Amino acid sequence: MTNLKTKTPFWYWILAVFFLLWNIMGAISFYVHTFISEESFAGLSEAERELYGDYPFWITLVFAVAVFFGLLGSVGLILKRKWAKLAFIISICAIVPQMIHNVFFTNTIAVYGIEQAITMPIMLVAIGFILIIFSNYSIKKNWLK
Repeated sequence: MTNLKTKTPFWYWILAVFFLLWNIMGAISFYVHTFISEESFAGLSEAERELYGDYPFWITLVFAVAVFFGLLGSVGLILKRKWAKLAFIISICAIVPQMIHNVFFTNTIAVYGIEQAITMPIMLVAIGFILIIFSNYSIKKNWLK
């Protein structure tokens, strides 16, 4: 039995770097939302300040899991490791309840309007599933070890 080595296409690297940058932006967003300065917090509208108060601690933990496992999975893609898929699965398992909470159990829609309140959650869930599909496809093509 021979183990055929398949050359990784150039577009794989473009997507892997894009997803890494995407998840770095997610980590920055987590930091900004979690460690917001007093000046920045004071600059928010009253409705936005109340919205920050609607987020329980467990949502911050779920946010951290979603972001950092997504980032870990993206590093796995760059390193061409199969465990990237598991990291993305863990990330999506955190993204979904976080987005459900943000949209349906807070005043996000009242504060930002329906379009703005659902655009990012839909995009995050879609990209989370795309990352799982992409990593699974890469495993099948023997691009990940």
